[in-house]
Amino acid sequence: MITYKKAGVDIKSAGVFKNKIKGLVRSSFTPDVLKDIGGFGSFFKLAKNKYKDPVLVSSTDGVGTKLRIAAMANKHDTVGIDAVAMNVNDILCTGAIPLFFLDYIAFSKVKENVLIDIVKGINKGCIESGCALVGGETAQMPDIYQDGDYDIAGFCVGVIERKNIIDGSKIRPGDMVIGLESSGIHSNGYSLVRKVFSIKELKQKARELLVPTRIYVKPILSLLQAPGSRLQAQIKGISHVTGGAFYDKISRILPYNIDVRIDKRSWRVPELFRLIQKKGGIADKEMYHTLNMGIGMVLIVSPKAAVSVITQLKKSGIKSWVIGQAVKGKKKVEII
Repeated sequence: MITYKKAGVDIKSAGVFKNKIKGLVRSSFTPDVLKDIGGFGSFFKLAKNKYKDPVLVSSTDGVGTKLRIAAMANKHDTVGIDAVAMNVNDILCTGAIPLFFLDYIAFSKVKENVLIDIVKGINKGCIESGCALVGGETAQMPDIYQDGDYDIAGFCVGVIERKNIIDGSKIRPGDMVIGLESSGIHSNGYSLVRKVFSIKELKQKARELLVPTRIYVKPILSLLQAPGSRLQAQIKGISHVTGGAFYDKISRILPYNIDVRIDKRSWRVPELFRLIQKKGGIADKEMYHTLNMGIGMVLIVSPKAAVSVITQLKKSGIKSWVIGQAVKGKKKVEII
């Protein structure tokens, strides 16, 4: 007799897994979360008394083929952080405060301890970014994924006062470009990385390659929300350096008549990126169009604010450098 379990979907195990993670997930809840996970919808109360004209900001993204490295190393407790970081860092580019996060994990057959490690990482990323993990979907999909393979994606919602939205429209010639140090490759370019290194080399470098994407929420919000600080008005653009890297992601926030000129000598590119370039024989433009090269986020600020921004970021534990300048142009990025 055919059953759903014999067809590849174990509903009972899924239910046991969900019950096991409930206590873990609650540790990320804020007072605005109204219901436990497991319902048909997640309830989050928007504290309207905190805002005069609130605007919700949302993002969805995944981890990509970095998951192949996690599978090779059998290390699954950091990729969940990546899933959160890719989303919260994106909405942070508008100045928004992350409120809540939902995850999507798809697989055919994966050990329960692997799924729990993934959720631990997601929960850790949510706590680090100050948002609540309010729900998600665990989809068992036989014949779509190979046994042991899985995919992770996420969805995040944040909030900002309309008058405080950062969209790059105020960027002017002479504004300074500040680069914030990345924690490593983050979560983009792994298809290239996996072509450069052999399987043996990938396994040897797995821990370095699996360092999770840095979450910039608290350091950036400390700039925007510092009591008595005027930095909020001086930060005119924020870019998360992910797919498309410097060329695509920075140009996205530029006005039509502004270029950005980046000096690649203004910071030291980490050795891992140098090794990838040398071993793969990869051109400079391809590297800066694919990988973050040690810069995970970019701020474009007024010249008089640059020193204060770098000083404040240092207090938050983030190294940063002036790496370029805004000039008259046509919404392009030049790397010299």
